[in-house]
Formats: sequence, structure tokens, C-alpha cells
Amino acid sequence: MASSTSSYNPPCAACKFLRRKCSPGCVFAPYFPPEEPHKFANVHKIFGASNVSKLLHDLLPHQRGDAVSSLAYEAEARVRDPVHGCVGAISFLQKQVDRLQKELDAANADLIRFAAGGGGGGGVFQTPNTYTFPYNYHSPWNTSYNPHGGRDI
Repeated sequence: MASSTSSYNPPCAACKFLRRKCSPGCVFAPYFPPEEPHKFANVHKIFGASNVSKLLHDLLPHQRGDAVSSLAYEAEARVRDPVHGCVGAISFLQKQVDRLQKELDAANADLIRFAAGGGGGGGVFQTPNTYTFPYNYHSPWNTSYNPHGGRDI
């Protein structure tokens, strides 16, 4: 009786999704582990398995990991926003950076005026309440939050 010492290797997420046998030289296996089936499902939905396979074969092995990361990121963005994908996310973030830069410029101008003695208003520095902070952050100039329990100091 000969015992088999070979261990079972589950198919990669791509082969499992495509319902085919995962060979030892599978081009998808290093980049689509069986624990991340959603990653390949999104990439397949947006780009197609054949196109991804061709792309990976055309790249040098050290370039493939970055390519798969980019494809997976774009595919996830396309699933969330089919029209704009990554461009929509980048555009949103660029608008946020522009808005914050304008607020920073205004705050710096106020600081310069205040330092020059032209602060007016009794030296009270106020920043416009135009930005809503994520994660329940309470800015010190947000009038809806008073850390002193309703007392003005």
C-alpha cells in the first residue's frame, strides 16, 4: 500500500470562477488567491478573463503584480461607478483638495491680517464652516458642537 503525500491545493479564484482545473503554471494563481474570489469576479466582469490572461502573458513577471493590482482597483471602481470608474474618484478627491486649498489660503490670509493687527472683531479668528468632517470629527469652529457643554468661553 503506497500512501500519497501530495496535499490538496485549492484552485485559484480565477479557475474556480471559470470552473476549470487550476494547473501548476496557471497565470492567474499568483495574483488571484482562492481567498479573494470577489477580486477576480470584478476583474472578469469588467475586462474579461481572456484579455487579462493575454495582458499577463505580455508582461514581464515582475510587472504582473502591479498590473493585477491596477486592474483590480479599476474593476472595483467600475463596479461602484460604471460610468466614471477611477476617474470619478480622482475627480472627487481633486475637488476636495482644491476646496481645502482655498480654505487654507483664506485661513492663512486671516492669520496674516490678524498678525498685522487688522484682525477686527476683537481678535476672534473664524474659519468658514463649509467642510464637513468624516468620522464624527468635531472641528473647533463647527458651531453645532460645543465641547464646553453650551457655555461660551
